[in-house]
Amino acid sequence: MKKNIMIIIPFTMIFLAGCVSCGEEKEKPAPLIDMELFFRNGEKAGFQISPDGKYYSYLSNYRDMLNIFVQKAGENDALRVTSDTLRSISQYFWKGDRILYLQDTGGDENFQLFSVTASGEDLRALTPYPGCRTAIIDILRFIPGKEKVVIIGLNKRDIQYFDPYLLNIETGDLKLLYENKENFDSWFTDNIGIIRLATKTDGVNITYLYRQSEKDEFSELLTTSFRETFYPQAFDPDDRNIYVLSNIGRDKTALTEYDPVKKEELKEIYAHPDYDLESIFYDKKKKVLAGVFWTGEKEEAYFFDKEWENIYNGLKTKFEGYEVGFNGWNDEMTKAIVSVYSDRLRTKYYLYDFASKEAVEVANPFPWLNEEDMARMKPVKYTSRDGLTINGYLTLPKGVNAKNLPVVVNPHGGPWARDGWYFNPEVQFLANRGYAVFQMNFRGSTGYGKKFWEASFREWGKKMQDDITDGVQYLINEGIADPERIAIYGGSYGGYATLAGVAFTPDLYACAVDYVGVSNLFTFLNTIPPYWKPYLDQFYEMVGHPQKDSLLFVEASPVLHADKIKVPLFIAQGANDPRVNKAESDQMVNALRARGVEVEYMVKDNEGHGFSNQDNRYDFYGAMEKFLEKHLKPKNQ
Repeated sequence: MKKNIMIIIPFTMIFLAGCVSCGEEKEKPAPLIDMELFFRNGEKAGFQISPDGKYYSYLSNYRDMLNIFVQKAGENDALRVTSDTLRSISQYFWKGDRILYLQDTGGDENFQLFSVTASGEDLRALTPYPGCRTAIIDILRFIPGKEKVVIIGLNKRDIQYFDPYLLNIETGDLKLLYENKENFDSWFTDNIGIIRLATKTDGVNITYLYRQSEKDEFSELLTTSFRETFYPQAFDPDDRNIYVLSNIGRDKTALTEYDPVKKEELKEIYAHPDYDLESIFYDKKKKVLAGVFWTGEKEEAYFFDKEWENIYNGLKTKFEGYEVGFNGWNDEMTKAIVSVYSDRLRTKYYLYDFASKEAVEVANPFPWLNEEDMARMKPVKYTSRDGLTINGYLTLPKGVNAKNLPVVVNPHGGPWARDGWYFNPEVQFLANRGYAVFQMNFRGSTGYGKKFWEASFREWGKKMQDDITDGVQYLINEGIADPERIAIYGGSYGGYATLAGVAFTPDLYACAVDYVGVSNLFTFLNTIPPYWKPYLDQFYEMVGHPQKDSLLFVEASPVLHADKIKVPLFIAQGANDPRVNKAESDQMVNALRARGVEVEYMVKDNEGHGFSNQDNRYDFYGAMEKFLEKHLKPKNQ
């Protein structure tokens, strides 16, 4: 089971859509846009509709923090129902006539669950357990008799493992559903909200356990290597068989039907030849398998249910050239909130009428960003030095010829994640400042099959880094990049790749920005969150073992090669980061300053793994803008 953390040599490279520097009509350059407009909290973000359809809810500013507002359908005025002034709220959902939301303290990721009415009354801390983390297992929607309860996981008995509880959202009463003495690490429910599946790991193997009913004991279903995908998605309408995303016996993850009694895969329902399937859409109200989703160059879908296929295709026709997604619908399925977005449009929200098929705009959260002023993100692909196809995206400044440009290379975090075609405020901000932005899905990025993912094992700072370097060299060879003005910037694993880039290819980059990045593989694996420790052996397989692979760790830890770094760095870190400890950044800063290398260091005491608060984002990106202007300033600008 894959777990996200966080994060010169001849070769042939081609762009998927042909030459990026020719054959296109000249665009007008964009005006210079104030940095804060890219990173300001949205006016109405996270738009949702209440189950009864009477209210809309959204996140908006209150004292520069995102809080929840509720607006009655058909009315213009909205009521603020939360008043958090220390940290923005980012995760919330409706349950009946109440709103539930998760909040941590200063970015420590120990989330507590809160509940409040649509009128802003009866605010309750449902899981007020300091140092513990709340996980949502099932909100139990469309299940008669369970309108006031949800299933959550809490690690208050054992910090490494979660016990499942039935939680009353009005009273806060907790009922233990299973005392997790076996150290199960995940739970799966059926269509009536009964926990039927659980998993446990020895670090590298995952055992799936099954029971026929709540009264039965769990028994072993199958054991897989962490290299194999077996993701239960939903039980079938009869609560007998299981829809599973699986790559067992295949390279690409496919949708299958699995019989837990016979302990066998019955059939492959759908597969794509080039990409892993990512998720399914199981309509819990209709109790029908509706569709499946994956990401190629852009988001793609296949529908089994004709009604949903017609709805989706109708919206794609109406919003041609854009991506569409459902943020939710009311229980009667008469109205829904639809989000529309693209590489140049951050998002707009529409109220969709299932009967008339009409979609009416209800909110533009970022009206200050003009879509026409944004740069286009183009899917690209190239071939690495050892023959792998690497997919990625290139964003060119609007109205600028793709020749001899300053470039910001932006490897993604994870590293077992991927970049996609959507609005990225960082990318648009950098493009608006005259920089081309290059993102690549290096080996290990998800969505491209098992072999491509496994090709990253024990390759931090090695072949994974080569994939980044090869892409940069392509831009140079094509004349797109000015070889004297290339920067590298990334967060989490992308921050590691940034440090590795300037340490292992010190002549390639002019400067670098590291955002909550790993610098020392030895210390990184010693400071992971306690709830990651059951997967430590998996990390040893994928990254390496501090003792058995000590030579590899020495070779791949940028801080141990700080003597090779000779370009200026800007490093940013959250003091409460539970994933990449602040010591990772401290080590690198101290090593560089001891050698007299220029390094700017920003630490935010009220942040964790990335900056959530608006004022901190302003500080970070403002400092980045000045740093890049100083060391990578575009010519004639």
